[in-house]
Amino acid sequence: MGYSRESYLKAKAILDRKRLESEKALEQRRAILFGRSPEARELERKIARTSINAARAVYNGKDVKTELENLRKQNLATQKRLDDIIAGFKFPANYLERWYECEKCQDTGYANDRMCICMKNLIRDFEYERINNSSSLSLRDFDTFLLEYYEEDYRETMDKILDYCKKYANDFSVSSPSILMMGDSGLGKTHLSLAIAKSAVDKGYGVIYVSAPIVCRKMENERFNQSIDDTERSLAECDLLIFDDLGTEFMTSFVMSTLYTIINKRLITSKPTIISTNFNGDEIRQYYDQRIASRILGSYKRMYFKGSDIRLKQALESYSNSNKEV
Repeated sequence: MGYSRESYLKAKAILDRKRLESEKALEQRRAILFGRSPEARELERKIARTSINAARAVYNGKDVKTELENLRKQNLATQKRLDDIIAGFKFPANYLERWYECEKCQDTGYANDRMCICMKNLIRDFEYERINNSSSLSLRDFDTFLLEYYEEDYRETMDKILDYCKKYANDFSVSSPSILMMGDSGLGKTHLSLAIAKSAVDKGYGVIYVSAPIVCRKMENERFNQSIDDTERSLAECDLLIFDDLGTEFMTSFVMSTLYTIINKRLITSKPTIISTNFNGDEIRQYYDQRIASRILGSYKRMYFKGSDIRLKQALESYSNSNKEV
């Protein structure tokens, strides 16, 4: 599973619209030219009849080679006259051709049976938008993760975590290990998970980023209101799942069962998951049943984020700087 179907359909709709617009634009140009020169209309019709005349020559059993050569010469002369008329109005030489925004794929999204870069870029941008809409933060870069905000005692630990996440993002594949990010709020767990998400999206992988309380509530609504959405399947099958703020969801028997199903299925199919939580290991064991706790703590790469609330420090610094400017 790569990019989400939602992003793919949005990108396809844009390219479909571009092709329709290019077709309408061509018809408008034709109307302008033929309005000024009725001869140009007749010349275009004559060129269009060339293939029909060639087929007739073959069917009638004439000297096909000579007949086709004559048709070729006539066609070249006709095209030359049409080009001269177009040039006389100072129109571009390709005035009667479709103008595509992407000549490589002619705005179809595919070239040589492969997805074109224009389609990939559109899908990528929609994936960015989708993930950003799911997070309180926008997609991040590793370069903006600043170690200077951490106390000196914790800087070495956080430097190692940053290096691991960079390497993880650089080498990411659907068989990458799962990660459990633990630590208090405001220590950069979401920042690093979103930086990994951005890198994975850039590589063409399908990423789903969800806030645990929001998505759990959504899945309960789907279950009991018989919604046509299938969030549980999407979470279980995407290339990379990022579960933010695990432990803040309202726990019910349905939520416990669903979380287990998703986590267990992703482990069985070796699909990577990144979980961020304010819980430590003991708190995870206390909050979740043994099946979930053992899978998370036993199968995920654990990272312990240390320090004081970085988000608060940055907010206070920004506030202080803004007051200085005033």
